[in-house]
Amino acid sequence: MTEEDKFILPDYGNCLVNLANSVLKRFGADTTHDTLPLADKYLAKEYKNVVVLLLDAMGMSVIEKHLDREGFFRSHLAGTLSSVFPPTTVAATTSVMSGLYPNEHGWLGWDMYFPELDKNVTVFMNTDQLTEKEGAVPSKDAEGNTVWTEESLNLPGPACDFNAAYKYTPYRSILDRIKDAGGRAEASMPFMPPYPATLDAIFDRIRDLCKEPGNKFIYSYWGEPDTTMHKTGVKSQETHDMLALLEKKVEELASDLDDTLLLITADHGHIDGNNLCILDYPEVLSCLKRLPSIEPRALNLFVKEDCLEKFPEVFKAAFGDAFLLLTKEEALERKLFGPCEDREGLEDTIGDFLACAIKDTTVFATHIEAQMNLGVHAGMTLEEYSIPLIVAESI
Repeated sequence: MTEEDKFILPDYGNCLVNLANSVLKRFGADTTHDTLPLADKYLAKEYKNVVVLLLDAMGMSVIEKHLDREGFFRSHLAGTLSSVFPPTTVAATTSVMSGLYPNEHGWLGWDMYFPELDKNVTVFMNTDQLTEKEGAVPSKDAEGNTVWTEESLNLPGPACDFNAAYKYTPYRSILDRIKDAGGRAEASMPFMPPYPATLDAIFDRIRDLCKEPGNKFIYSYWGEPDTTMHKTGVKSQETHDMLALLEKKVEELASDLDDTLLLITADHGHIDGNNLCILDYPEVLSCLKRLPSIEPRALNLFVKEDCLEKFPEVFKAAFGDAFLLLTKEEALERKLFGPCEDREGLEDTIGDFLACAIKDTTVFATHIEAQMNLGVHAGMTLEEYSIPLIVAESI
């Protein structure tokens, strides 16, 4: 296998960014990129309500593992599209919310290095990156197995007294852009007003909004099956039960709606991980200026000046061929984060090297994270990229 064979880009002409721009076009707002023809043909029917429901991590491979062809999701599958790189919630949902590629909006992963603060920040939480106490050791369970607990962690504090990501990587949401164009746009998710906290509450809000007069766009998000797969793995019975529940609830929602186009998709897929902790690789750590960030399957690596030449060999000795190791220049030249012009300062956030997972190996910053996250994502595999577009039309 050559280096080029390992390099799998998202399909940036058939991805979540294009879906977002299809919605912008449908509601008369200015687009920033090409639309998604697969969605355009449904949006052209001009239903009163357009609902985009994003179910976190419900990738095609997950659907195919757990759901029947005759069930609601697979029988209403219009086609597939691609996530972005890295295929992870922060990067992908921000691409949906902004209509921009990750190299434009700059929200690349769960933890981001902000040069303005000279620290790694957990983006959605606006806290310092989770770290392990120096000298922390695991305990043993009743069967003698190694168990890491929260006692091993440093308590993360606020990253700063303002929201770092919104200050240093601002964008205007498609909801606001639709409103600017004179349309109506609403959200139904736990993180936006009125903050519905359960799936039932989210769906009830969608039902109520759809009954109101006038054309409108509704963007909705729910954090499953991602949470269940992180905890129990992709192939678990718990994951199967969660997928079946989601399918049942969405089918019920669709049957309650009138004059509504319901588009169901995901931000990324999942695989089961072979999880490691970088703290167990002192030869790699000794070369680094700080802990890696972005994602455990998309690691940015800031390397000490005197280690730059030897670092590729050190990294390969530790992790073999589980990652495609790119220099910063290679990652940007190959347009890994998007096909258009990079936002100012992007190169300062991605380190000297970027390690992209091409197998199941995943490298966490703490032992407890490696222990807890059985299902993983953000790597360079088709299972993590490929997501559905499921369409339900309610006349």
